[in-house]
Amino acid sequence: MRGDKKKKGSSSGSASSPTESPRYQTIYEELLGEIESGVYKPGDRLPSEALLCERFQASRITVAKAFQTLQRDKLVIRRPGSGTYVNESPHGPSMQFGLLIPDLGTTEIFEPICQGMMRSPVAKSHSLSWGHTASNESSREKAAEQLCAQYIKQKVAGVFFAPTEFSLTRDATNGRIATMLANSGIPVVLLDRGVERYPDRGAFDLVGIDNHRAGHLLTRHLLQAGATRIIFAARHNSAPTVDARIAGYFSALRTEGNGFGEVVLGDFEDTGFVRAMLDRVNPDGIVCANDITAARLMRTLISLGVEIPGRIKIVGVDDVTYAKFLPVPLTTLRQDCGEIGAIAMSTMLDRLERPHHPVRDVLVRCDLVVRASSDRTTAS
Repeated sequence: MRGDKKKKGSSSGSASSPTESPRYQTIYEELLGEIESGVYKPGDRLPSEALLCERFQASRITVAKAFQTLQRDKLVIRRPGSGTYVNESPHGPSMQFGLLIPDLGTTEIFEPICQGMMRSPVAKSHSLSWGHTASNESSREKAAEQLCAQYIKQKVAGVFFAPTEFSLTRDATNGRIATMLANSGIPVVLLDRGVERYPDRGAFDLVGIDNHRAGHLLTRHLLQAGATRIIFAARHNSAPTVDARIAGYFSALRTEGNGFGEVVLGDFEDTGFVRAMLDRVNPDGIVCANDITAARLMRTLISLGVEIPGRIKIVGVDDVTYAKFLPVPLTTLRQDCGEIGAIAMSTMLDRLERPHHPVRDVLVRCDLVVRASSDRTTAS
C-alpha cells in the first residue's frame, strides 16, 4: 500500500443513447453554472418553476426534478410558500473522507464513480483520500484492512466502501472491515454493492442501481428478441449485486418466459469449459453478470465459431467504454457511474447531518442500450 493521495472535490428501462442526458440534468447544469458564476448569489431567490418551464420549454415535473437535484447538492433551499433560494453556506466545514475500494483499477466502474464524487458541487470544500492495494487477491484484502485501520486512526469524517469480490475469503474480509467501521462510529456509504449476501441487508447506506430490476430487464429483452433458452453467466464469488441480478433473471423467466433457466458459474475464457456448456445447455441467449464477463465469453464463442447474435444473443451490465467496440457491439444496461458518485457524496453528508435516520438504498437510473449482440433480426 503506497501513501495516500488527496484531491479536492470540485431509472428507466427503455433503450436510450449512452450519451443522452435527461432533460432535467441539462436544466440543472445551466442553473448550477449561473449559481457558480454569480448570476444568482447566496440568498438570491431563483425564478419560479413556472418561469423556468417557459424559459426551458420543459414540463413542471422536469423543472421540479432539476430543483430537487440542486437541493440534493445543498446548493438551494426550498421555502414552502416563498420560493427557492441559493444556499448561503452550501458546503459547511471542510472534511476529509476516505475511499476504501480494494478493486479500484481492476473494475472499470469505480474510477468514474470517484470522479463523480470529486466533481459534485457539494464536495468542493472537502477532500478524498485513498490508498492503493496490491494486485494479488490476498495481499489486496490485507492492504484494505490496513487502510481501514489507518482511516479510523486518522478519524476521517466518513468512508466510502466498495466491498471486494471474487476471492474465496471475500466475505470474511468484508465482514471484518464492516465491523471495524461500525465499531469506530465512522459513517459509511457503500458504493455499488452491499457487504451482506443478497437479499440480506447491512447497517450502512448504499448507492447503486436496482440490480434485481436490471436482471429482469435484460432477461425480458432477450425473451422479446426471440431467445427461449436463456442462461445467466457469472464468475464464482461475485459481489452481492450479481446475486440480485440473478434473482431478477429468474423473476423474468417465471413471469414472461417458458420457465427454462440456469446459472452457469465459471471461467468464460476457458475454451473447454465454454464448449462443454454449449453442448450441455445449448443456450440461445446469455445474460452476463457484467460487461467484462460478456467480453470474455464473446471472444471465446467467436473462437469456437459461434455466431453472435445468430446462434446466441448476449447482454451485459455497466456499458463500460469498450462495450460498443467489441467484435459484436454489446447490448448492455448502462449505469451512470458519475451520478452514483455525486449521490454517494450527498448521501454521506445527509448521514452526517442525520446520524439516527434509518439506513437506505439510494437507487440511480439505469438504461438499456441496445446494440448488435442481441439483434432479433439476425436469423440463426
